Amino acid sequence: MTNFDLVIIGTGSGNSILDERFRDWRVAIVEKGTFGGTCLNVGCIPTKMFVHPADLAAMPAAAGRLGVDATLDGVRWADIRDRVFGRIDPIAAGGREYRANHTDNANVTVYEGTARFTGPRTLDVDGETITADRIVLAAGGRALVPAVPGLEEVGYHTSDTVMRLEKLPRRMTIIGSGFVSAEFAHVFSSFGVEVTVVARSGALLRRQDGDISARFTELAAGRWDVRLNRKVLGASRDADGIRLDLDGESLSTDLVLVAIGRVPNSDLLDLPAAGIDVAPSGHVVVDEFQRTTAAGVWALGDLSSPFELKHVANHEARVVQHNLLNPAAPIEADHRFVPHAVFTSPQIASVGITEEQARARGLRYVTAKQDYAGIAYGWAMEDNTGFAKVLADPASGQLLGAHIIGPQASTLIQPLIQAMSFGLDARSMARGQYWIHPAMPELIENALLNLPLD
Repeated sequence: MTNFDLVIIGTGSGNSILDERFRDWRVAIVEKGTFGGTCLNVGCIPTKMFVHPADLAAMPAAAGRLGVDATLDGVRWADIRDRVFGRIDPIAAGGREYRANHTDNANVTVYEGTARFTGPRTLDVDGETITADRIVLAAGGRALVPAVPGLEEVGYHTSDTVMRLEKLPRRMTIIGSGFVSAEFAHVFSSFGVEVTVVARSGALLRRQDGDISARFTELAAGRWDVRLNRKVLGASRDADGIRLDLDGESLSTDLVLVAIGRVPNSDLLDLPAAGIDVAPSGHVVVDEFQRTTAAGVWALGDLSSPFELKHVANHEARVVQHNLLNPAAPIEADHRFVPHAVFTSPQIASVGITEEQARARGLRYVTAKQDYAGIAYGWAMEDNTGFAKVLADPASGQLLGAHIIGPQASTLIQPLIQAMSFGLDARSMARGQYWIHPAMPELIENALLNLPLD
């Protein structure tokens, strides 16, 4: 049995905890998969590397109405795929090599296997027992797969595998209506694949603000074959490929992508043996300092965070890092204004609460919209579908939420995140600075000015 000062389970954001301040600590890192975690290998980074060429492939269709006749001559899928993983795979391999063999990590032992608790701060890693004074759980999550009869037999992909396809299919059916579905529908349809999206609910991206979800659902239905209020009841193979049986109908496809969400890997760790509580959602329960219910054990990232976002995991890793090094003066994680973006077409970005949440909480609020079509740069783009929506307290002008659908939404929302984080009210933000004309940030300026504040 080997004892360590610190054991970190997972090499995504958890791997960033270690720096020169830990050189006197005896540390173990446990990884059951590929170094680098979800974001690097199967999440944020590779998907956005596919989204950018998809955006380029979709440009000729939009250019015609502006008087520019452009054509898409072809999509070299293998080149696109190999550019992505030709860059990412060496980073993952290099991360492993650095931790396992570099002289800077002489105090670090790497275990490549699955860790399970057998008692308080005691782990079994593929038959070897290790103990630790402190443990950080950063084991992430995995794609959720529905129990559909026949699905295992016909075969399916998840976001973990679909980016490494040998060739593009003619037809793809995506089961799910969230951000993973929306992003991959954009990518593969831009590359010429006939995409069908099957949603159990009556809208796509239904967790977004209702106005955003409704607009996106409307636009998606004009681009893809969208089947709303449908549940996949069974899967089988026939002469036309894969047959999916839905409520009252069926469809044929060449490839199935399951994108109904992700689940934390908490069930793989035998957490009850260590006295670590888990929420009904499967997320490890943590307090404001990222401490679990077991002494000396912290958790971060997708394993414990319902946000399941890389920028949240990175923030939590910095909190855990500080609290490991400064146990007498811990700091709290800040989850007040967590933004997110959906890199589909059009882009979507959000921070704070939706109008539906404001109503459910009984808050007094006002809201305002600004269409892209109402600003000069929106005229230049001929964008007649995008808009920004803001919610604010009518008395103080403090922003409660912001939601954008349209070009560069993920960039445009950043000043609103800043205003919310630092307490800048809507009127001061709109009037207290210059806004470049005619640039897209005028979308934000005008949305703020449209708020009917007291």
